[in-house]
Amino acid sequence: MDMNFVVVLASFLALLLSSSAQTSSAQLSRGFYSSTCPNVEQLVRAAVTQKLQQTFVTAPATLRLFFHDCFVRGCDASVLLVSPANQAERNHPDDVSLAGDGFDTVVKAKAAVDSDPQCRNKVSCADILALATRDVVNLVGGPFYEVELGRRDGRISTIASVQHRLPGPDFNLDQLNSLFISNGLSQTDMIALSGGHTIGFSHCNKFSKRIGNRIDPTMNLQYALKLKQTCPVNVDPRVALALDPFTPQTFDNQYFKNLQQGMGLLSSDQVLFTDPRSRDTVNLFASNEQAFHDAFVTAITKLGRVGVKTGNQGEIRVDCSKLN
Repeated sequence: MDMNFVVVLASFLALLLSSSAQTSSAQLSRGFYSSTCPNVEQLVRAAVTQKLQQTFVTAPATLRLFFHDCFVRGCDASVLLVSPANQAERNHPDDVSLAGDGFDTVVKAKAAVDSDPQCRNKVSCADILALATRDVVNLVGGPFYEVELGRRDGRISTIASVQHRLPGPDFNLDQLNSLFISNGLSQTDMIALSGGHTIGFSHCNKFSKRIGNRIDPTMNLQYALKLKQTCPVNVDPRVALALDPFTPQTFDNQYFKNLQQGMGLLSSDQVLFTDPRSRDTVNLFASNEQAFHDAFVTAITKLGRVGVKTGNQGEIRVDCSKLN
């Protein structure tokens, strides 16, 4: 065989292998801003710490914002865009309940980053959101983890793109798994990320069916009766309840202990224990907080790779709410 042909063939195969292995995460890296904005992590953390001191809602709001962003068009900060005609992602019914404090956290962190002349307009809103998410989790008792960086900001945000992309409060295990698997996340990842509800809250209409005339049999009866008092039929729609009534401001494994007692607030929470296919993982996380934290870090790192734009894709927004 012609040796030149062998060399060409070998290099072609190497190229083929390298390009097929070039997943979006391969273009993210921990030291992405080491030369352009070396202080980015300290700048974001300082802003997030200050915002968290003003209101605890900062923590669950930022974590939820990151999740909602990544599951719709990937982690590209498209959820932050404002549409004059109210046609952006944030205007979809599944996103209108995103707390304003999450958006404000990104605004404050972006301002802090841009206050350093070396960093101005060098760091994407998508990366700022990813860093702020790590910081809120860690500052309220959760694990510290390294964040992969290098995302670019997306240029498209539509109401339609949110449809069927986010889990509903009544989802069963099969529905949860199929949605997470479509984003490259396993059942264990899904259960670990659900554990983020340890600092979350929910409005009465998301679980009112469970406490109606016929109380959901998978729900702890005393808990259900208390919820009925807090969420009467014509309750103010702004009333929100902690998803973890015991330690609502600490990122711990109490959420999983609650599920063991029939005290998951949403049907999609309780099903993780009720369904025997996921129960063992819930029991593990309930008995071993480190196992939960480790699984959460793995899962949120994978979440942060979903559909990212890198290189010359997208842009680095000057204002996180507007296209350049």
